[in-house]
Amino acid sequence: MNVKLYVREDCPLCEEALLNLRLVSEDLPVEAEIIDIESDDRLHEKYMLMIPVLEKDGEVLLYGNIGYADLMDALS
Repeated sequence: MNVKLYVREDCPLCEEALLNLRLVSEDLPVEAEIIDIESDDRLHEKYMLMIPVLEKDGEVLLYGNIGYADLMDALS
């Protein structure tokens, strides 16, 4: 399964979400595209108050404080 994780630099919640996503990918077949919202003005405006944001097939699954259990529930 392919997902997108929208992040930005110097974001502790983003780092935690990325770590948890890596842990989940050990148990589930997940491939994540990591996208820095600061590389695109449109993405920055859309997600700057929500990051990190996990998206699958254009649908936002999770945002903000994304924990391991949240990821397992959303991706199982």
